[in-house]
Amino acid sequence: MPSPLRPDQRRFPLHVHISVMFTLLLLLTGVVLGIFNYRQTTQIILSSSEKLFNRIEQDVRQDLRATYEPIRHLLSLLVDNPAAQGVNLEQRLVLLKPFSQSLKDNSDLASLYLGYDTGDFFMVRPLRTPQLKALLKAPETAAYQVWSIEHDRQGLTHSQSLFFDQTLTLISRHDYPADTYDPRSRAWFSSASRDSDQITTEPYVFFSTHNVGTTLARRSGEHAVMGADLTLEELSATLAKHVVTPATEIVLFDAAGNAVAYPDSGRLIVDDQTARLIKAADLSPSLGELLNRPPEGNRLSASGRQWIVARSSMQEGGPQGLQLALLVPEDELLADAYRMRWQGALITLATLLLCIPLGWLTSRVLVKPLRALVKEADAIRSFNFNFPVTRRSPVLEVDQLSVSMARMKETLASFFQITDSLSAETRFAPLLEQVLFETLKIGQAQAGLIYLREGDGDCMEPMGLVINDTSETPSSFDIRGHELQDPQSPAWLKQLSNADNVVTHLGFEEAGDLQKVLLALNCPRVHLIGIRLHNRHNETVGLLVFLLADSGNQSDLEKLRPDRIAFLQAVSGAAAVSIESQRLQARQKQLLDAFIKLLAGAIDAKSPYTGGHCQRVPALTLMLAQAAAASQDPAFSGYRPTEDEWEALHIAAWLHDCGKVTTPEYVVDKATKLETLNDRIHEIRTRFEVLKRDAWISYWQALAEGGDEQHLAQLRHATLAELDDDFAFIARCNLGGEAMADADLKRLRSIGQRTWTRTLDDRLGVSWEESRRQARTPAPTLPVSESLLADKPEHLFERIESELISPDNPWGFKLDVPRYKYNRGELYNLSIARGTLTNEERFIINHHMVQTILMLNHLPFPSHLRTVPEIAGGHHEKMDGTGYPKRLKREEMSLPARMMAIADIFEALTAADRPYKKAKTLSEALGIMANMCRDAHIDPELFGLFINAHIYLQYAERFLDPRQIDAVDPSGLLIKAGLRA
Repeated sequence: MPSPLRPDQRRFPLHVHISVMFTLLLLLTGVVLGIFNYRQTTQIILSSSEKLFNRIEQDVRQDLRATYEPIRHLLSLLVDNPAAQGVNLEQRLVLLKPFSQSLKDNSDLASLYLGYDTGDFFMVRPLRTPQLKALLKAPETAAYQVWSIEHDRQGLTHSQSLFFDQTLTLISRHDYPADTYDPRSRAWFSSASRDSDQITTEPYVFFSTHNVGTTLARRSGEHAVMGADLTLEELSATLAKHVVTPATEIVLFDAAGNAVAYPDSGRLIVDDQTARLIKAADLSPSLGELLNRPPEGNRLSASGRQWIVARSSMQEGGPQGLQLALLVPEDELLADAYRMRWQGALITLATLLLCIPLGWLTSRVLVKPLRALVKEADAIRSFNFNFPVTRRSPVLEVDQLSVSMARMKETLASFFQITDSLSAETRFAPLLEQVLFETLKIGQAQAGLIYLREGDGDCMEPMGLVINDTSETPSSFDIRGHELQDPQSPAWLKQLSNADNVVTHLGFEEAGDLQKVLLALNCPRVHLIGIRLHNRHNETVGLLVFLLADSGNQSDLEKLRPDRIAFLQAVSGAAAVSIESQRLQARQKQLLDAFIKLLAGAIDAKSPYTGGHCQRVPALTLMLAQAAAASQDPAFSGYRPTEDEWEALHIAAWLHDCGKVTTPEYVVDKATKLETLNDRIHEIRTRFEVLKRDAWISYWQALAEGGDEQHLAQLRHATLAELDDDFAFIARCNLGGEAMADADLKRLRSIGQRTWTRTLDDRLGVSWEESRRQARTPAPTLPVSESLLADKPEHLFERIESELISPDNPWGFKLDVPRYKYNRGELYNLSIARGTLTNEERFIINHHMVQTILMLNHLPFPSHLRTVPEIAGGHHEKMDGTGYPKRLKREEMSLPARMMAIADIFEALTAADRPYKKAKTLSEALGIMANMCRDAHIDPELFGLFINAHIYLQYAERFLDPRQIDAVDPSGLLIKAGLRA
């Protein structure tokens, strides 16, 4: 049994069937057409000339009517203008504007004028050609000439020309004292004065321009005649268009035989002594034969050729009208017809001889698209949408199949392309805009809206609007949010609550809050397509709305076809998934950003003295980064951060001190040398109080034993005064405000050697950890004499092995780790040379950078945020490699990391919330940073940008106390920093 998936080899291909049938039909058709064409060609030859002549005559009549009628109507309108009755030039110049507009609107008009029975004359003539301007000696910018002739009461004639530009502004004026022109002597004046209707003169040659034309005139009131000179050049051009063969003769002439229009218009004027019109009979021998000896029929023999002739009379063109004469050589007119007759016979014969191979080839051509469609279908099956489009087939069914296949391929390709482009977009706002643009393109809509559900309710808020390929803000068009189930919502929106899509029509009154969109589209009615957007859980997340202008044409229904709506719905489904994914991603980013700021806020909240540091440093870093990105300095020419790089900088700046969560609060906030969780100066004060009590006790005991009261009192006072002075000295040392001099250290050790007696066991009531440290030494026998300032073994806290940093650590940390984690020795702490921190405590604070880098490196940052640990972990490095925790040099650090170093230092110097120092003014802080720049501790180019771009001032105006903002000398700072000579 043959397989249904394989073709049967015993069957003949389609092209064999087609070729046989085609050959038989062609043989029959060739015989029939050969006989029919022979008879029809003969009939066409006999009737073609008569139809052609009638058409030419009608065209010439229409051109004559179109030439004369507008001018007649124009005169009828202008003669009633009151200014036509003006008695002087000033009153008549009112006609300049309507006359100039009429001349501009009618290019065949050569001039408009008025003649008066007083002999006055007023004419407006357009200056259209350089030759006419030269003839009239007009200025270059002149557009119109006003020729005025006036007669005063003494009978003197005043003739002048006024030249005006396009705006009818007077340019120049010329007088012609010898002008003898009198309109009353002209035929047009006398004829129009006697006639109550318009008159048309015989065609003649204009004196000034030598153009062939005629004059139309009409009486205006009782004392004036208005005339218009009309050129007839367009008639010659019309006749030239009707020259059907090379030797065709066609002429328009008046009753006197003067030629008025001729294809070769240059022959119309004979210029012997005066310019005059040539006689039509003189144009050619054949015309002379026709006009002098008219034939009885429509054929004429002249000049050795047979001519087909036609003559007709026309009422237009003058008092006696015009006549048209047409002569066409018979051999030229019928040459194509003769050739077609014989060629038709030869073609029929050749077709009959070639019908068999032609039928074969034709059938192959008809079948070829089917084969191509098979290949195209296989390509689509392989998701290859770049396969060449199958050529259109003359067979309807094959062509329909080809078109359907092309539409299917285009639909699939568009769907995958749009899906890919939407998936590639990582920003929410551009994604919404792209969804609208892509779906509007598919739907061929003029406007589109996207609504998204906000929160857990049903309210759909407008989030995007596109009108005529331009993105707009919905609020600017008063588009509001609606709930699907709200009775007050638009009808189309309520329909969408129970359907996946809706197609309806909206008039202006029904548009509701979409009325402004309809106004922008300049369309009173629109077709509306609404589509619900579903997420993966089939929940409605938004709506897509398309507005198509209602033109009333059948093409509108094409755009509303169910298959197009289905495709829009499929694309909208992909768009909904992309939108939902982007919203989830945006919310995740918001959540991450909130966690980051929460952590930064928690770090700041740990200590009331550093509150705001983790918030101010990001702001200052961003200011510096924006200035670097906008700078044209060569040092920053390559720094043009992408959106991902801005995000990495933002996160790094907010997390630059995240390691401080591991730093004990009392170390960060240590305001005095003896401060831990409490200030141990109080313990020392208590010991001094004990010594002072001992001094009193010794006084009373000695006095009771009979000692000298005065001597004992002096001794007591000296002891108490010495104790008070020593404690005051220790209290000053505890503050750490000034550097400890050698003499102070010596005195401190001397005071520390003083003893006091302890009678209570100090190992009672302590924690197990402190008890373990005390167990390093045997317990003394009570009472015991102890130093006033003690450095005991239990004051030393051992560092656990996990806190040690090996030289070959994978992170590249290069820190000198103190032997002990803490040294709480009282003499040791009070002997701190500068500040309040011991080496161990300073290491703990510095160690926050180690923790920052470790914490950030353990976070699974995406690839575009992999630089966050490097940026955040480098703000305590120095350009000369002496910083921490990695001792990096400038070239080993990224530009954002160097920015953060400057931001962190400036914020620390100017912060007013530090317990161990006073906030610096701008000039003090920048002076210190200039020294640091000179010593290669901070980046010189960034410090120069920090000064030149006045970033310090932007930050100060936003964050600093106005009392800190003092005068700054930028040039002096740059010189001090070594950046300027």
